[in-house]
Amino acid sequence: MIIGGIADRFVRGVETVQDGINETLFEPVIRVGITGLSRAGKTVFITSLVANLLDRGRMPQLGSSSAITAAYLQPQPDDTVPRFDYETHLAALTAPEPHWPESTRAVSELRLSFKAQPTGMMGLFSGPRTIHLDILDYPGEWLLDLGLMEKTYAQWSEAAIKAAKSREQSADFLTALEAADPLQKYSESAAKSLSDSFTTYLKAAREAGYSDCSPGRFLLPGELEGSPVLTFAPLPPNEAQRGSLGREFERRFDAYKREVVKPFFRDHFSKIDRQVVLVDALGAIHAGPKAVEDLRSTLSDILSAFRPGRVGRLLAILGQRRVDRVLFAASKADHIHHSQHPRLTAIMEALVRDAKDRADFAGAGTKAMSIAALRATVEETIEHNGTELDCVRGRTVEGKNAAFYPGELPEDPSHILAPARKGATEWLDGDYEIMRFEPARLTLKPGEGPPHIRLDRAAEFLIGDKL
Repeated sequence: MIIGGIADRFVRGVETVQDGINETLFEPVIRVGITGLSRAGKTVFITSLVANLLDRGRMPQLGSSSAITAAYLQPQPDDTVPRFDYETHLAALTAPEPHWPESTRAVSELRLSFKAQPTGMMGLFSGPRTIHLDILDYPGEWLLDLGLMEKTYAQWSEAAIKAAKSREQSADFLTALEAADPLQKYSESAAKSLSDSFTTYLKAAREAGYSDCSPGRFLLPGELEGSPVLTFAPLPPNEAQRGSLGREFERRFDAYKREVVKPFFRDHFSKIDRQVVLVDALGAIHAGPKAVEDLRSTLSDILSAFRPGRVGRLLAILGQRRVDRVLFAASKADHIHHSQHPRLTAIMEALVRDAKDRADFAGAGTKAMSIAALRATVEETIEHNGTELDCVRGRTVEGKNAAFYPGELPEDPSHILAPARKGATEWLDGDYEIMRFEPARLTLKPGEGPPHIRLDRAAEFLIGDKL
């Protein structure tokens, strides 16, 4: 078994070096991870990005697009990872009665390849070269789990219980937790009852706008639903003996890290070059100061999992990778008037300030911006009680066409972040509303992708230097 394990690691190491040499010297591969927290719009982002890279009529800020002579989809390189269902998702957005596609529930992958003609002196002596863009889609909830790798069960339990006590959605779970005895003899019925109560609380907290709701597989269990590795919950510090509920929960927590989190990091996450983190910042602001502070803390923790920084050319040839660019994008910018976009961007920059400082120190590039991967609204100004209001108009869930005024975001981001850091329960001088719009009916001209806001700038930051 030991010899077999060593041989397997050796073979994988040789394959990694070979892949690194091929990618560095012949056909470069850009691996971009796309993730985001609940309802941030990952599926729509990937679908619109690919559509607009195939038909680049709406991508003027992608400075290298003129060098692209062709773009086409190819089978993804990993035969064990499901393909991102681009065609089905695009059909949902462009149908006569368009609707939002289903959200991300597991890992998927898509390869988009370019033929690009080098510019400058290089272009005089070489023909077009092939560049591959591998897009990895994975749930943001799973990303939060990477932070568990550095924690013991006792450390995680302490943090999880502390968070639960600050959220009203946890009342039933805290009651069940108070009644539980970590020292009692383990029984599967008691374990499942407490775990189910904990899972119900996590789902309610996510619906209320909280971002840190780990372990992520409790929310998106997939094929692991009902398994012992997802049947545990936090417990107060204890000296649990073998055979007790506390000791069994500790064992299952360790198994979760070993069997669920570590393979995801090894097989997918560690291979990423560039990363997009989509954030529903408007939704968090609407949910209140607690949700905003939870989001800020979560974004800071997320970046620490990226191993940000630059890898030298030799290490790249040897297959070593680090995330060297991270884009934090506030999605759904089309839900507010363009005059407020700079304020949303400023709030996003303030939310990721801690994470950005660490990434900059490590040598990685970071950027915050406000975008809409698919523009679902148009803008108009209406008069209300003698005041002109900058509104957005779109198709509501009920199928009606409605104008909406969300209120004004503050010019100074500290008016949002300061109350959040101080633990305020509600905004004192603002009422920030949101409305859910359905996709607009589209009529696309040849060579045009779906309408968007700043998706071309996002693409330029992510892959422009490689094209």
